[in-house]
Amino acid sequence: MLKKERQAYILHQVNLHNRVLSSLLCTEINVSEDTIRRDLQELAEEGKVIKVHGGALSHSFNQVSFPVNGVYSQNQKQSIAQKAIALISNGMFVLTSGGTTIMELARSLPPQLKATFISGSIPVILEYMHHPNIEVILIGDKISKNSKITVGSDAIAKIKQMKPDICFLGTNAIDIEHGITDNDWEVVQLKKAMIESSKKVVCLSIAEKINSVQPIRVCGLSEIDMLITELEADDPLLKPYIEAGVKVA
Repeated sequence: MLKKERQAYILHQVNLHNRVLSSLLCTEINVSEDTIRRDLQELAEEGKVIKVHGGALSHSFNQVSFPVNGVYSQNQKQSIAQKAIALISNGMFVLTSGGTTIMELARSLPPQLKATFISGSIPVILEYMHHPNIEVILIGDKISKNSKITVGSDAIAKIKQMKPDICFLGTNAIDIEHGITDNDWEVVQLKKAMIESSKKVVCLSIAEKINSVQPIRVCGLSEIDMLITELEADDPLLKPYIEAGVKVA
């Protein structure tokens, strides 16, 4: 693979998964860590990614306030947000993770909605605070500088004390064999607690992330109640998930 092709692949993975690990890129592209390190350095110097220890971050994901426009696959994420909102009723307690799809959900909430939203994501919490009629609960603890979300034992303990009506999880990767996977250990521990505590778990994922895998397992498909994508429910890509017992929308 030529350098231009290699760097285009890396940039696409950063946009798709918000964060990439150098070790995983080495395996996927079949090049040395030194090669990946040089590629990430060049992309960072060009302002296309943020280089961090062990990998790189997307610029949009790393901001405290996500841009209103220019988010990767924004139209698809807005479509997913509208489907998710249809599941929310007045009086509900709604637990959400972070990420750009959850941000589109937060921005799309109808102004007349009266519910309680709970999150540890700083950008998402800031968006919820603009809503005229919802109550907002921040899950406090140590803040992950990479993902702009509170993580750690205190955050997990607080989540375990709750019993939200519904949980919306931003999804980094999903496939039939491995279920939901991610690339951030601390965020995975948080998501595990969210799944365990919630009455209903809904995963939000653009279709491009379907049938992809990241290094750390969040949960199996049997632990989620619904998968929402921008696709029609009868799309062939979703058929294996329906057959596995996952409701899709």
